[in-house]
Amino acid sequence: MSRPVRIALVAGEASGDLLGGHLIAAIKQQLPDAVFYGIGGPRMQSEGMECWWPMGKLSVMGYWDALKHYREISGIRRQLRKRLLDQRPDIFIGIDAPDFNLGLEAALKAAGVPTVHYVSPSIWAWRGGRIKKIGAAVKRVLALFPMEPPIYEKAGIPVSYVGHPLADSIPLQTSRQEIREKLALPRDYPIFALLPGSRRGELEAMADLFIQTARLIRENFLPDAVFVVPLATRETRLQFESAIYRQKAADVPFRLLFGHAQDAVGAADVALIASGTATLEAALIKRPMVITYRIARFSYWLMKRMAYLPYVGLPNVLCGRFVVPEILQDEATPENLAQALVKLYEDKENARAIEETFTDLHLQLRQNTAEKAARAVIECLN
Repeated sequence: MSRPVRIALVAGEASGDLLGGHLIAAIKQQLPDAVFYGIGGPRMQSEGMECWWPMGKLSVMGYWDALKHYREISGIRRQLRKRLLDQRPDIFIGIDAPDFNLGLEAALKAAGVPTVHYVSPSIWAWRGGRIKKIGAAVKRVLALFPMEPPIYEKAGIPVSYVGHPLADSIPLQTSRQEIREKLALPRDYPIFALLPGSRRGELEAMADLFIQTARLIRENFLPDAVFVVPLATRETRLQFESAIYRQKAADVPFRLLFGHAQDAVGAADVALIASGTATLEAALIKRPMVITYRIARFSYWLMKRMAYLPYVGLPNVLCGRFVVPEILQDEATPENLAQALVKLYEDKENARAIEETFTDLHLQLRQNTAEKAARAVIECLN
């Protein structure tokens, strides 16, 4: 009797864990006896994956954070590479985390293990020849966004466009009023969703700024405004509560949620979001947003030197223009953020135009991603 197919995967953060969980479930539809192991999070574990290290060990924010944890992360990669080369899985799938995964994939590919990279590195956002490094490391790239495959095809690298799983899971229309009723929020008050990030480092950089912005909106513009704040973990919730206390903002009506980021955005008129996958979620929910970010000065300087696109937020990148404002780094002051959010709230005609643009984007990204990705992986196996 033939042995089950062995599939190794590595995901480095929550968005990769979500992709990995969907992918494992779809592969199991075709290969019910397949065995999965590597590094992943709770969603991948819930689909039966054996995790050798906690995924949180790989979650770093910006170059400075990566430097601080370099020795530990390098040690994990060295041990993982040895273990995978000893065990020789039938295929390796690196999910995002290119700084960790591409070197690992290159070593495995050189040893004859087929390698797939799921989520194209941001070749459309950075200068330089990173695409050659990708070509040397992988047998196939699974691309989430439609502008990516032509770049790989031009370089002779096999690629499959699979769309984005959020576009499959988020409905084309969401009712603001229904979600407000579900969350017991007032029907007719101005509601702002505040998404300061899902990791501790992001909260350290963003929590005080978001709280100061909320207070300014209440004091200077909309005295009846309410602020919904979804927080991913008990630790990040405690961080945000500590920041409220530190800012003496107990009188500001914050509604803190455990998770439920999509509900928070769906209930809101406008969202303030720390740049990342959450901006894509907000676009698929069709809400106006202000995208902001603050990172270590050195990291930001390096990013500015390397980037050649004028925008960093995924909705703007995918639409090829500034659909929603981005207020970053030193420009990200409570005054600037509050003014931009209130302007978006008041301009209902612009909100309708944003909704139409994001509906077109949603339809483009809705591709039954997990099934397409699983099919591409099984083709590589065969």
